[in-house]
Amino acid sequence: MHIVIMGCGRVGSTLALALEAKGHDVAVVDQEADAFRRLGSSFSGRRVTGIGFDQETLLEAGIEQADGFAAVSSGDNSNIISARLAREQFGVDNVVARIYDPARAEVYERLGIPTVATVSWTADQILRKLLPPGSEPLWRDPSGHVALARVSVNAAWIGHPTAKLESASGARIAFLTRLGEGILPNGETVLQEGDLVHVVLREDAAAKAEAVFGAGPTAGSDVR
Repeated sequence: MHIVIMGCGRVGSTLALALEAKGHDVAVVDQEADAFRRLGSSFSGRRVTGIGFDQETLLEAGIEQADGFAAVSSGDNSNIISARLAREQFGVDNVVARIYDPARAEVYERLGIPTVATVSWTADQILRKLLPPGSEPLWRDPSGHVALARVSVNAAWIGHPTAKLESASGARIAFLTRLGEGILPNGETVLQEGDLVHVVLREDAAAKAEAVFGAGPTAGSDVR
């Protein structure tokens, strides 16, 4: 694959070296020629000095043959402009932009430009290391509406079908970890002792789901 990276800071240079180590052809664009020193002498890809949203610069980097484009400079505006140019002008399918402002990241995700919201991602990672396991979602979408989380399940649910747990909680069980292996549940799967339960749910419904998981089956419910 040919990958074009806009920005040769710490992220861009690390990404370029990692991609090249995996056997991909890489071109790195930066308006400061001195930035390419981060790549080291062993980097064999293209180093293109220029503005990342200038068409001639992108053409020199091989954007017309690119299988992917990553905009990881230090400026939100530059990243999103170059990402949109790669997608809309040159038809690159795999495009991603690093965005510092979480609100902007949500807007551009809705416009079809995948983003990595640096501030939100970093805050999530730190929260997960500060708080007890399960306190913070493992992943949430940029809008903050949908999350993947590991939840604690009352032992009273053991032996019940996962489908019944979903029906009672309104959450979707994404997968179970059983004896160290991942399992995708189906209609016949029942919870076993020691299962770790990972669910996908709306953030605004999390409190209800957690209450159902923690309380166990209730008398008179349709859970058998």
